[in-house]
Amino acid sequence: MGTTADLWDRTTTFAPGDVTGAVGDSVTVLPVVVAVSALTELRLPVLLLWFGAFQVVWGLRYGAPVSVEPMKALAALVIAGSLTVPELALAGTLSGVVLLSLGSVGALGTLAERIDPAVIRGVQLAVALVLARTGLELGAGAPGTALAAAAVGGAVVALGYRRAAALAVLAVGVGLAATETGAPSVAVPNLDVGILRGNIGVAVVAEAATGDAFALTTDALAATGAQLAMTVGNAAVATSLLLDDLYDAAVSPDELATSMGAMNLLAVPLGALPMCHGSGGVAGKHAFGARTAGANLILGVLYAVAALGAAELVAAFPMAALGVVLALVAVELGKASLDTDSLGLTAGVGVLGVVTNVGLAFAAGIAASVVLTRLRS
Repeated sequence: MGTTADLWDRTTTFAPGDVTGAVGDSVTVLPVVVAVSALTELRLPVLLLWFGAFQVVWGLRYGAPVSVEPMKALAALVIAGSLTVPELALAGTLSGVVLLSLGSVGALGTLAERIDPAVIRGVQLAVALVLARTGLELGAGAPGTALAAAAVGGAVVALGYRRAAALAVLAVGVGLAATETGAPSVAVPNLDVGILRGNIGVAVVAEAATGDAFALTTDALAATGAQLAMTVGNAAVATSLLLDDLYDAAVSPDELATSMGAMNLLAVPLGALPMCHGSGGVAGKHAFGARTAGANLILGVLYAVAALGAAELVAAFPMAALGVVLALVAVELGKASLDTDSLGLTAGVGVLGVVTNVGLAFAAGIAASVVLTRLRS
């Protein structure tokens, strides 16, 4: 096993596998990011630039193909309209504070041991169900387009590229949008977003404190708790194990928590989508051939290039095709949630989450797991 100090000495290459590996990480990022941009006021070029920047930063920092993904619970809730953008900003920033604090004192491992994995899987299932419901609602608006997009996704799955199905449907949507807009024009993204809004220095702090950039609500706090449950299990502990297994890279869960906290505290107030690391992205990079941090550098450049011509295409993106994308993402996330030792508890948390809200389901799941543990004892 390598050591953390050895990470800086790892060789970075730009082999064909690193190029295809970059695509492997994007299959779980682009569909969610495009959906958020199409359904909220968050701007796709800005979102892509932040994802690209942190692909480069963490690739260089850890010397391995580390993933940078959306915080899926928060993304799903804002896509579904259960969270407003100001509530999303509050939840993402608060998640950053908690993760940075836990990682800095080395407490993440202790916290992870206290959360029943079946509850975390239940939160994943709830998020998958929320995405599926939203996808069906969007697809119902134009059934013909939705069926055509679904046929493309099904064909990709039949060919054995299940993980790439959402990306293939996304490409179909981009093609349909391009027929309306023509070739995208290159434009430098407007970075006057988030809490900045043209202000500098003390004025930024004042607007953040008194304006509408953040919304402290019960829904925002509940969503924060639900997201942290997923992040602890998937983005920190599972990702750490996978980096060791696949790349012999010794990156602790607390290091990953610290980096996730730092990037959200920096970027979310400036218009970014809350971000995390994730075992799915690491597995995707490896499955598509990535072996060095070169995959991160390549993907960072690709995101930046996409940001230059993304705005017009997103504005014309067909919502029915977007619904199919969300349904495919929901299937992938739902499959992961079934890897549980207590299917009843996981299913209960998932159903409660989609009927009420994910935060309430998370709290109820923790209470239920404590009761079940005592009964078994």
